[in-house]
Amino acid sequence: MSITAQEQNLGRKVIYQIYPKSFYDSNGDGIGDLQGIIAKIPYLKKLNIDMIWFNPFFVSPQNDNGYDIADYYQVDPLFGTMADFEELAQKLSALNISIMLDMVFNHCSTSHPWFQKALAGDPKYRAYFYIRPPKQDGTAPTNWQSKFGGSAWGKFGTSSDYYLHLYDPTQADLDWHNPDVRQEAAKIVNFWRKKGVKGFRFDVINVTGKQTILRDSTDPLQEKKLYTDTPVVHTYLKELNQASFGQDPEIVTVGEMSSTTVANSIAYTQPQNHELSMAFTFHHLKVDYQNGNKWQTVPFDFMKLKKLLFEWQHELDLHGGWNALFWNNHDQPRALNRFGDVHKYREKSAEMLALALHLLRGTPFIYQGEELGMTDPTYSKISSYHDIETRNAYHELLQAGYPAQKAFKAVSLKSRDNSRTPMQWTAAKYAGFSQVKPWLLPSNQATINVAHELADGEIFAFYQKLIKLRKTEDIIAGGHFEALFATHPQVFAYRRFLEEEQLIVLANFYGKETVVKLPPALRGTFKLLLANYPIPSYSAVPAQIKLRPYEALAFKLIL
Repeated sequence: MSITAQEQNLGRKVIYQIYPKSFYDSNGDGIGDLQGIIAKIPYLKKLNIDMIWFNPFFVSPQNDNGYDIADYYQVDPLFGTMADFEELAQKLSALNISIMLDMVFNHCSTSHPWFQKALAGDPKYRAYFYIRPPKQDGTAPTNWQSKFGGSAWGKFGTSSDYYLHLYDPTQADLDWHNPDVRQEAAKIVNFWRKKGVKGFRFDVINVTGKQTILRDSTDPLQEKKLYTDTPVVHTYLKELNQASFGQDPEIVTVGEMSSTTVANSIAYTQPQNHELSMAFTFHHLKVDYQNGNKWQTVPFDFMKLKKLLFEWQHELDLHGGWNALFWNNHDQPRALNRFGDVHKYREKSAEMLALALHLLRGTPFIYQGEELGMTDPTYSKISSYHDIETRNAYHELLQAGYPAQKAFKAVSLKSRDNSRTPMQWTAAKYAGFSQVKPWLLPSNQATINVAHELADGEIFAFYQKLIKLRKTEDIIAGGHFEALFATHPQVFAYRRFLEEEQLIVLANFYGKETVVKLPPALRGTFKLLLANYPIPSYSAVPAQIKLRPYEALAFKLIL
């Protein structure tokens, strides 16, 4: 059974994401830290993951929870010391768990020495940023809007100039046209490589491709195209690859790609292009947006979800690109609340989502707490949220005339803080995360926590089985993809195939029974690999299968 080097390396890996601020507080300040992660290494080993992606723990004012970096070379004292990091790296390496660090290179904090030197008038560092004069009428250089609301331009010190910040005003966009900026990025990657880091995740890396001459947009959709996913991004990535991580074939890289395309993601990840290992894309997590608006409360569009996942799977398989597979991360509300039933079928819908995703072609990511079936918090007031995007959106909705209750409901459903609540270790007041009030409060740890899950739960054990399958079954690591039952209104199904082997996956996305009628080509002798319900003792795959609420199963046809 032959699979490619890409599939052998990436197809067998499972990556776990830790949000350090919310994983475990070892020193009683209400904030997670590196020593806290060290204390929980036995738990991570039990899951049998291969690599951990850590959200930034570098020196930062924390205006955007660490994505506003003021020093790329130092651990923020909030999280510990460099000695703590080195201890963490050594202890994980001893268990064959690698580290992936988050590189935020589209922008840096306005507290960073680069920006401070630019403010002081140093021409070298002014050229690190998009600093532009105002229009003739004195207004901002363009009409671009920040992702967090308001203008994307801020006044540059006491001068008449402006600087570009596509995100928070304290996150100044770096000008990648400047070779000095690109060299700084490679230097940072190489510094952490020498510390033993084997993975790098590049935050919104395809937003670096802005033009030298910036122009007004004509509408919000067209605006993104002015600075996102442009051809020069490929040039930048090839250069960064050659100057840093590409020198080590073992290193795994993933690019967070904002509003990308299938074609570009193929190009970013084809091994022969020497850019990145895989692409992290969000199209499938926008199927509960109304006309692209995140803050509208509408049910998810299942048929759109299927179409998107099928298209990306098929095209990247066909052309040798590679997908990062995920339902959850630190920027998204919990998928279980969006696509499952957290009240009647929490366990079954959590397992269904896991099976449907983990047997696809690509590298699966598990976000902390997902393996427990953690859900969104049940906050009742806007002050419970810390996320700047959430608070800004709430006030914008109020200004647009929304009643307070409706505005709160909208942001509470989609807030990034929904996934950032502390990891729930026990049923204690602060979820066993801390002995003091944490920076963000848990809300349902009495029923969902690690201690209970390991003793009596079923979700964690289900994830263990999925991870084992990926490591042992070539067809999961490297098989090709074919969509099945594309028009079925409830069932997400596909076939993986590799030489003579076939794997069939069926997943019911709803809380009511449904039936799948299997064509003769998908029937016959089979081996059940995994299911989240006990299934009847078939002697062979029947002509039709009844799927219970949120039921999912995977079987191999034996030819």
